[in-house]
Amino acid sequence: MDERIVTNEVLGEDTFETSIRPDSIDEYIGQSEAKENLTIFMKAAKMRKEPLDHVLLYGPPGLGKTTLAYIIANEMGGNIKTASGPSIEKPGDLAAVLSTLEPGDILFIDEIHRMPRYIEEILYPAMEDFMLDIMIGNDASSRNIKIELPPFTLVGATTRAGDLSDPLRDRFGIVLKLEFYNTEELTSIVQRTSRVLEAPIEDQAAIELARRSRGTPRIANRLFKRVRDFALVMGDGVINKEIASMSLDRLKVDKLGLDNTDYHILKSIIEQFNGGPVGIDALAASIGEERGTLEDVYEPYLLQNGLLKRTSRGRMVTEKAYEHLGIEKK
Repeated sequence: MDERIVTNEVLGEDTFETSIRPDSIDEYIGQSEAKENLTIFMKAAKMRKEPLDHVLLYGPPGLGKTTLAYIIANEMGGNIKTASGPSIEKPGDLAAVLSTLEPGDILFIDEIHRMPRYIEEILYPAMEDFMLDIMIGNDASSRNIKIELPPFTLVGATTRAGDLSDPLRDRFGIVLKLEFYNTEELTSIVQRTSRVLEAPIEDQAAIELARRSRGTPRIANRLFKRVRDFALVMGDGVINKEIASMSLDRLKVDKLGLDNTDYHILKSIIEQFNGGPVGIDALAASIGEERGTLEDVYEPYLLQNGLLKRTSRGRMVTEKAYEHLGIEKK
């Protein structure tokens, strides 16, 4: 399928996110419960002059897990080292990252659920005892080495907490779930982005953009960037509601934030499977996507908005989906 503007996965154009990322927990908008608890845990750790407990952040893509990791590093006064689960393939890969850490540093591992199990086992003593215990060499020449590590905080991020092994999950002292944002929170994020990028937006336009952002800051910021172009070329540079609505319509993002891919998924269930239930593998095959992508990227927002539901027999579209698509239920 073509690249989606409303996907919550990272696109090449999203590099600008780093320039608008908040630096402190006070600037971070939304996720009130997680933010309040994290603030207390960080203050307590600083009062004890200890590193923060290891943190696991989970939830759909684009909700601010990476941003929170950077904020934790800023608030705790440490440097941040980053890695991703799929990139850590050998014990030496993990050792190379861990050996660069200094006291109080933050090690951020994105997609931590995709890290091989045998790598996890090396990570356990590093998390518990700040000790790296690995075997190097082959066969008769192999030997075990132990390296003492400085106290550090591991921040793991995952979209699939259920795929984490129990031993790894149990070693995180702080587990925070990130939820989809409401319209008010996304409006505040859009307005903040407007100020940072010095691209003015009227309140009603910010609300309209927020409504179509699928509860996801990454999408809100990406749509803002596109709508800003329309305002500059077709208006006076100020994003008003008329420009915002026209731009988003032209980008084929509807009032609920659905795009052609969402319509394709819902219509496939209706037209090919009589509205469901349909098994996840059959649905993935019908739209030409992998099962994991359907579950992680496409489904969460449709489920959140009551357009799709999971049953013991498979996925079904709801009455709301029929109404939104303008299709009469047979």
